[in-house]
Amino acid sequence: MALKQLQLSLQFGDIPYAARHRAALPRHAVTRAIRHALVDDAEITVRIVGEDEGRELNKSYRKKDYATNVLTFDYAQEPVVMADLVLCAPVVAREAKEQGKTLAAHYAHLLVHGTLHAQGWDHETSTADAEEMEAYEVAILAGLGLKNPYL
Repeated sequence: MALKQLQLSLQFGDIPYAARHRAALPRHAVTRAIRHALVDDAEITVRIVGEDEGRELNKSYRKKDYATNVLTFDYAQEPVVMADLVLCAPVVAREAKEQGKTLAAHYAHLLVHGTLHAQGWDHETSTADAEEMEAYEVAILAGLGLKNPYL
């Protein structure tokens, strides 16, 4: 099956250790992770933010007063997927270290996760939905040559 087309905007906010995060997120790797998770063509903006911006967005849009690893703002699912993915660099780095993963592998997982959300997948609706989404993520990541992030 051919990969879908992707118009990508990759943005970096004011983040600590910016060079480390830029190195873990080369444009081709971001494109590859997202395209493997797409079932339709897409226009997606990926923004890497610091803890303050991540917390403010999560508080404003989800009413949760903490920075989370990835936020997905989906605007359309067809005929073209249109979404913004916001990844909080300090949270992603902390989680990667705690989970014994490379920063690049954790970013790839979260890009796939966020892209699935942009297409309507939701792991918070039921245990069955969570298990189905997780299994799909694992399969996509295996196709990218990455290990199961849930082990």
